[in-house]
Amino acid sequence: MDRMTSPAVSVVVVAYNSADWLPRCLAPVLAQAGDVDGIEVFVVDNASPDDSGMVVRRAFPEVHVIDSPRNLGFGAGCNLALATATGRTLVLVNPDCEIAPGTLRAFDDHFATHRAAGAAGGRLSYGDGSFQDAAFRFPTLAQVFLDFFPMNWRLARSAINGRYSRALDATAFRCDVVLGALMAVRRAAYLETGGFDPAYFMYVEEVDWCRRLRGRGWEVWHVPGAVATHHGGQSTRTVAGRMFLELHRSRLRYYRRHWSPLAVAAARVLTWAGCRARARHLLRSGDPADLAVVAQVDACRDVMRLVGPFGATSPSPATQAREDIATGAPPVARDG
Repeated sequence: MDRMTSPAVSVVVVAYNSADWLPRCLAPVLAQAGDVDGIEVFVVDNASPDDSGMVVRRAFPEVHVIDSPRNLGFGAGCNLALATATGRTLVLVNPDCEIAPGTLRAFDDHFATHRAAGAAGGRLSYGDGSFQDAAFRFPTLAQVFLDFFPMNWRLARSAINGRYSRALDATAFRCDVVLGALMAVRRAAYLETGGFDPAYFMYVEEVDWCRRLRGRGWEVWHVPGAVATHHGGQSTRTVAGRMFLELHRSRLRYYRRHWSPLAVAAARVLTWAGCRARARHLLRSGDPADLAVVAQVDACRDVMRLVGPFGATSPSPATQAREDIATGAPPVARDG
């Protein structure tokens, strides 16, 4: 694609330790270049310890690789590429996603026929073919409670827990939030809202953006013609404890930004109580010598520190040391 001519679709993939998955992600994307009036593809390498960027350069020379000097997180990584992208339809694809034929055209066509649509998501399935929720309602205190204290499967699958009926999955419908693993944004909506809030390192950034889009009058849609297999969490498995903390750090930021002070206080209490209950259950039912159990308990305690009255924001030394070993990071000297 001649960079002097704007393509119809810009695809953005943010990668971290994703060298094994990027070929499976990019091949079906590039295969759809003829479905629309041109595409451009960006891969942001978020300072991966592996050779993610080199793999892309060697196998897909037509892809624009942006090397970040440090791991910016998902949202800020996307923003790097979005600032350069020129397509009228901007499509974000996780590196562990494989999009089905027709996906890019489905998003582009939907924006052409639904002028108020600012963002859209597609149909997702896990690697084993099972259903994955891809459209959600905005978070509520009920969802915070049910996340830690599930009552029964009917409530877990209900609107109270932010879910839409599975029967809607094969239809186009307006929703509150679409999953960032496969998300399209109209260029005009991106320019109006400025992309992701970079303060969200990981998780919830698409919820925040969808909320801001809706606040500006844009609609968010589920588009059934856009389909992907999402293998899920491939770049974060070795740092599960840190990611549990990042999830709740992002949730707390969202609550503070979009909820009343009273609702934020209630969410903090529920999260603290939920993590305490989870840690106690793990200690009662698991082997205290099992490192996996210890890691989960430490992660719960980290979140309790985060949402507690003193609001600690970093993982405990035990969690950090364990994840340094898992990722091959050099040990970091710490005071005390």
